Amino acid sequence: MAKRRKNKSKSSFSVLKFIAWFLALVIFGMSVFAVGYYFGYEQAQKEELEKHGVQEQKKLDVLKRKNTQLASKESTVNERLKKVLKKEAQKATPKIREQVKVAQKKNQIPKKIEKPLVKKEVYKIKESYGSSHEYADESLAQPPIRVKRAIKKIYSSKPKLAIIIDDVSVKSQVNAVKSLGLDITMSFLPPSPSRPHSAKLAANEDFYMVHLPMEAQNYSAEEPNTLRIYDSQEKISYRVAAIKKLFPKVRYINNHTGSKFTANEVAMNKLVVALKKNYISFIDSRTTAKTKVPTVMKNFGYKYVARDVFLDHHMDKPYILKQIKEAIRIAKSEGLAIAIGHPHANTILALHESKKLFKDVDLVFINKIY
Repeated sequence: MAKRRKNKSKSSFSVLKFIAWFLALVIFGMSVFAVGYYFGYEQAQKEELEKHGVQEQKKLDVLKRKNTQLASKESTVNERLKKVLKKEAQKATPKIREQVKVAQKKNQIPKKIEKPLVKKEVYKIKESYGSSHEYADESLAQPPIRVKRAIKKIYSSKPKLAIIIDDVSVKSQVNAVKSLGLDITMSFLPPSPSRPHSAKLAANEDFYMVHLPMEAQNYSAEEPNTLRIYDSQEKISYRVAAIKKLFPKVRYINNHTGSKFTANEVAMNKLVVALKKNYISFIDSRTTAKTKVPTVMKNFGYKYVARDVFLDHHMDKPYILKQIKEAIRIAKSEGLAIAIGHPHANTILALHESKKLFKDVDLVFINKIY
């Protein structure tokens, strides 16, 4: 019995030993697999990153080459542009310098030029108002001397002041003048490609004038269909008839520019004949001291009517306010006065701020004076 138990015990020990070795082998195999998998994964990951890095580097190299090519092209274009501008400047410079010499002879600019003359393109926003009045051979600071009236104190209660706003041609200008709530006469420029609706705007007003373009002595921004001193009677009459058709209610016309035209007696005779046929009166804006309008009006037996003050030779508000006070002073002194301005922002503001000053005069439309 003892022998059997001993053999059975040995057999059990052998089984346990076998199982232990088997488990050890399994654990060892799993460990080897895990270690191999870990190092293999790390290596694969490293290879993948290196591969991805190579691809990214290739992309960066491509972009770098493109940027270099673009920079090279831009540099080439810039160099060509510089050469073109240089050639243009060289072509323009003699012409500009010749203009400068002519201007220097007329004392229009100083002889010393601080900056080199280089042709340069400048973009500006254009004002929608028309051009300010010009003067022949006189600076803006020294306009033609006003002719005093022979008759003074012709008013019964208050002196009369008529203010004309020239160059009206767009809706914003009409709205600006009307927003003042004052009896101010608007003088409309005839329609043109840049101001096609001026006649339609005037049609909405009960009273207005027409600002007729006439030839100037020296003026670059000339209006279309400007009357010239050598125009025939037929041509001038045709133009006035066309104005009457465009502006059926017009009864008064004043000159836009016109320093050359109003200084020519023959030309003014032709114009007055044409105006008379259409029952239109002429008001001299006095853009030149050489005006022949007083002589022409006297010959026809008509009263000479002219402006007394320009409000905005200079467009700064203090100057305009001073001119408004001057117009009021003349009205008080002589019984009436006519002032002319333009629809500039500072002119509108100055008129608004002068409402208290206007209490000393009757501010009226031009037809209430003549």
